[in-house]
Amino acid sequence: MGLKPDHWITKMAQEQRMIEPFEAGQVRAGVISYGVSSYGYDIRVADEYKIFTNVFSAVVDPKAFDPKSMVDFKGEVCIIPPNSFVLARTVEYFRIPRGVLTICLGKSSYARCGLIVNVTPFEPEWEGYVTLEISNTTPLPAKVYSNEGIAQVLFFEGDEECTISYADRKGKYQKQQTIVLPKL
Repeated sequence: MGLKPDHWITKMAQEQRMIEPFEAGQVRAGVISYGVSSYGYDIRVADEYKIFTNVFSAVVDPKAFDPKSMVDFKGEVCIIPPNSFVLARTVEYFRIPRGVLTICLGKSSYARCGLIVNVTPFEPEWEGYVTLEISNTTPLPAKVYSNEGIAQVLFFEGDEECTISYADRKGKYQKQQTIVLPKL
């Protein structure tokens, strides 16, 4: 990388608009932290959610996803039912450079409460708002705070750029603007 990881992330964010909006420091006062960290970037969850429900007895099928299995919710706090999960999206919009791959992991403040954040890697030249899956593994309702930190993105720069990027493949989740349900 040449630069220290936190400086490299800041440089990429500023020069290539890799993360927007971008917070160059770590915001911590009274919130679950977000912004640049030592080797990554702590992302925030927006105030839009899709909460899974069994009201309509839909079957969860990644090849033929039934939107009736979800209820839309917008608010400053989302309550995830026991042993259930929600889909959400990030506040930040990402533009991943061709020579970079990311891995996203949940923040420990939520993990210690039984909430698990699942996100797939952001591939080279993927862009969009990230769709997050937040699982409540506990037998109790759990709170998620909108516009606060939810997960950390770790950045890995390759020695060479990839031969075929996500954009080259015309990936099905390219340029997401909202929470995107599974596609075939």
